[in-house]
Amino acid sequence: MGTEKFDFSIWAILRKTFFLTLGALIAAFAIECFLVPNNIIDGGIVGISIILNHFFEKFGLGMFIFLLNIPFVLLAFNKIGKKFVLQTIYAVTALSLGVNYFHHYEVITAQPILIIVFGGILLGIGVGLVLKNGGSMDGTEILSVVLSRKFGFSVGEWIMAFNVIIYTAAGFVFGVENAMYAIITYFVAYKVIDIVQEGFNTSKAVRIISSHSREIGKELMETLELGVTYMRGTGAYSGKEKEIIFCVVSRLELNKLKEIAKSLDNNAFITVEDVHETYGGQLKKKKKKKSA
Repeated sequence: MGTEKFDFSIWAILRKTFFLTLGALIAAFAIECFLVPNNIIDGGIVGISIILNHFFEKFGLGMFIFLLNIPFVLLAFNKIGKKFVLQTIYAVTALSLGVNYFHHYEVITAQPILIIVFGGILLGIGVGLVLKNGGSMDGTEILSVVLSRKFGFSVGEWIMAFNVIIYTAAGFVFGVENAMYAIITYFVAYKVIDIVQEGFNTSKAVRIISSHSREIGKELMETLELGVTYMRGTGAYSGKEKEIIFCVVSRLELNKLKEIAKSLDNNAFITVEDVHETYGGQLKKKKKKKSA
């Protein structure tokens, strides 16, 4: 494993600390004010902790979450990295303290649909903020990464296997109906985690193959003020070299881009893919610019 680069700037540390804390506390609120009082569990270590807390309530849910995560956090120390471990320890500690704090709060609702929707959304926001800022609150995810590297199968497949066992156990402890509610809540949270990490406003990566690539590229730069890159490609059947236009556009600009390409070459081949994050450079410039 290579040497990790740490950003020790005060702003970076404060920013990460703030969002790790906020995410852990939002998740704790969802767990204690929506899920636990209604015997609905989360997946992973939190789910196991909720089941154990049902039988040994005097120890407190926060203690189970903290203690059960420790072995997996230590496992991550050499396998995933010190920075991740430090941020995970902080997030798990904040979650553990948070659930103990919110344990004394009043239950928000006992309506299953509200628990599933709002509990799942809040849980997803909390977990998503922690993951987006380089931490984790679930040791089974860490174990899944390690097992995936050692034995094959994807991380998602290992996580699914663990959760099948956990939700099956929940069915015996809290009843089949509550276990089914828990599964739906988990999927709501899972989708919200994706939204928090990737955002609503996904851009589109576009590739255009055309015999009029230069004309199309010039029009895209002038009309939409897009950054355009020309790449070389060779047709497998014809053996002819072609120029491929690559650019990233917003969803609002996509239809206009297609219109421009088709107006200059009705046979242009266009592919579109989702782009959730971009780094470096600029997608648009107000001044006319040269192709990349």
